Amino acid sequence: MTPPKKKATGKKSSKAKAKANDKDRGKDKDRKDEAKAKVETKAKAEQVPVFSPALDAADRGRLLHGDHHDPHSVLGAHPAPGGDGVVFRALRPFARSVTVVAGELRAELHDDGDGFFSGLLPLTEVPAYRLLVAYEGTTLETEDPYRFLPTLGDLDLHLIGEGRHEELWTVLGAHPRTHQGVTGTSFSVWAPNARGVRVAGSFNFWDGTGYPMRSLGSSGVWELFAPGVGEGELYKFDIVRPDGSHTLRADPMARRTEVPPATSSIVHASRHEWGDEEWLAGRAELPVHESPFSVYEVHLASWRPGLTYRQLADQLPAYVRDLGFTHVELMPVAEHPFGGSWGYQVTGFYAPTARLGTPDDFKYLVDALHRAGVGVLMDWVPAHFPRDDWALAEFDGKPLYEHEDPLRAAHPDWGTLEFDFGRREVRNFLVANATYWCEEFHIDGLRVDAVASMLYLDYSREPGQWTPNEHGGRENLDAVAFLQEMNATVYRRSPGVVTVAEESTAWDGVTRPTDSGGLGFGLKWNMGWMHDSLEYMGHEPVHRRYHHHEMTFSMVYAYSENYVLPISHDEVVHGKRSLVSKMPGDWWQQRANLRAYLAFMWAHPGKQLLFMGQEFAQGAEWSEVHGPDWWLLDPAYGAEADHRGVRDLVRDLNTVYRATPALWQRDIDPAGFQWVVGDAAEDNVFAFLRYDAEGVPLLTVSNLSPVVRDDYRLGVPDDIPAWHETLNTDAERYGGSGVAQPDPVKPEPQGWHGRPASIRLALPPLATIWLRPA
Repeated sequence: MTPPKKKATGKKSSKAKAKANDKDRGKDKDRKDEAKAKVETKAKAEQVPVFSPALDAADRGRLLHGDHHDPHSVLGAHPAPGGDGVVFRALRPFARSVTVVAGELRAELHDDGDGFFSGLLPLTEVPAYRLLVAYEGTTLETEDPYRFLPTLGDLDLHLIGEGRHEELWTVLGAHPRTHQGVTGTSFSVWAPNARGVRVAGSFNFWDGTGYPMRSLGSSGVWELFAPGVGEGELYKFDIVRPDGSHTLRADPMARRTEVPPATSSIVHASRHEWGDEEWLAGRAELPVHESPFSVYEVHLASWRPGLTYRQLADQLPAYVRDLGFTHVELMPVAEHPFGGSWGYQVTGFYAPTARLGTPDDFKYLVDALHRAGVGVLMDWVPAHFPRDDWALAEFDGKPLYEHEDPLRAAHPDWGTLEFDFGRREVRNFLVANATYWCEEFHIDGLRVDAVASMLYLDYSREPGQWTPNEHGGRENLDAVAFLQEMNATVYRRSPGVVTVAEESTAWDGVTRPTDSGGLGFGLKWNMGWMHDSLEYMGHEPVHRRYHHHEMTFSMVYAYSENYVLPISHDEVVHGKRSLVSKMPGDWWQQRANLRAYLAFMWAHPGKQLLFMGQEFAQGAEWSEVHGPDWWLLDPAYGAEADHRGVRDLVRDLNTVYRATPALWQRDIDPAGFQWVVGDAAEDNVFAFLRYDAEGVPLLTVSNLSPVVRDDYRLGVPDDIPAWHETLNTDAERYGGSGVAQPDPVKPEPQGWHGRPASIRLALPPLATIWLRPA
């Protein structure tokens, strides 16, 4: 039976459709081939090359090698020559395909090989677009880094070129931001000798091929905005040196780093909300020279080993406040690869060490100290940096941060490199770094390490190892200019901040203002006093008469600078013994000597600094591995009269000191000090008066012999009706013998020591007493 025929429907079958489509596509291809042939024939006739969107071999080679100075000019979207459409190019290593997405437009680019993709689209202008990038097993839709304008403006580049960008950290480095409406991270780095720079990181599997940066003219700055890259990503800069070799470098401006020994930089944005407004508003009320200033020096990693910044914030502020110190001084906090350097060999000048937490964690600690009423000083190390090949040394293939003269660059003592203070961009890097810590972390002061090594061209160098300056002298004029600029900038930008110089020579004008030719520091460590006084205290009392001048000589120059009296970490390491162990005699005498010395120090003109562990007479040298021997304060070890007694004395020294303007108000005024007796060498006795701005005195008497001196007569002013003993280091509660003046001491009308009146005191053995008008 023959099946009936189907009725005509007017529609083609699917097979018929397919044949028709194939036929249409064939016709389209024929038309395109015909058009292409016509263009080629016309171009051949006119001898004009046919335009291809694919990159030429030269640009491809430079991009693949990483030494293209302007990748934005060839990658991304650009109007085609002659206005015939828009050219799209992308460099996406390992991608299977790249598709341009612009509104309804979907256009797959041609695979040109080696990770290059290109296409010429019939558009009249460059659209807002994204890229759809297909890899094996996944497809990502992303922004094109090469469609964005630079994130640095002309003013930024101008200031960088002149070395005057005081907020350098806001434009160089890695910054999460929204740029042209897109979130991502802007990367920029100063590398003027580089042939090319790329960003490599955790976001691109450490292959920077697809992330070449552009050179921003003569500034030496390279820049790239990377869409989609956010906080927490690891990164480094892949730099092509002048000789064509590659070096992978951490970011000099990184604000966060990996925990050493890992060396990558980390994209960071602060989230900390400060709560120290009251502290900042009040810290500039009085100049530091006219204020109490008693400093507890701390190595954070070993103060209580194992604590993080936030855990330290729960303990350190309360401890320092209880002891009455006005400030802490933190040994270098900036990132450093070798913990045994204690932070004095810095590689990350803009990043707090990650060993103890994040930058915001460190801010939390500073905030907690401020809210406890404690100021924060920080050791700052602009003199030198280590030679690690992932950090600053020959950063872009040539000497950059270090001096180009190898004799000037190499530090002879520490195996490190000295900064080239004569290069304006290097000075800018350091000056901005000083302001960065003060402004971003609310640091109240910078103690500048190793100033002498910067000031002298011949520092630790033999003849023939250094070249005189333009005037034939040994002064490093570039370093002088840098220190002056740094101090002037910090004081101008951060009211209430103080800079402190560790300067071990007699350089004139360290604390003189810069407009008077000085270096401009606020304070200077009195290294001479420290060496002389410790030398004296190290002698047995029977021999001290021959060294009496070592305790009095400091007053010859006490007002030549604004001084801090430092008993720092440097004095209790490397075989120098702890402070109490420097003292002669048996254990009782050692502690008595220490107590007498500390009270003499607190009364001497100048501010005070004491390193951790010395406040409770630790017997062992400091070790950065285990820190202070806190167990010595446990009553189970008999610490009540021994170590706790010394700590109680330090607390009382600070309490009386802060309440007695005579001890700090006129530290830089010679009229605030008078010897009562400074030549009693046979007695080992020193006595002097300190005066406050109103003329109210405090009398300090030190008997540094192990015998009681009864009825010891001292000349005093005749306008004080009686003197009251306000502190005695021989008190039994401190571990002393208890020789004291329990009642007010009234002057007698007998002249003594050139004064119209005198008092008689029982001087305790190996002790210092303070007396105030009753």
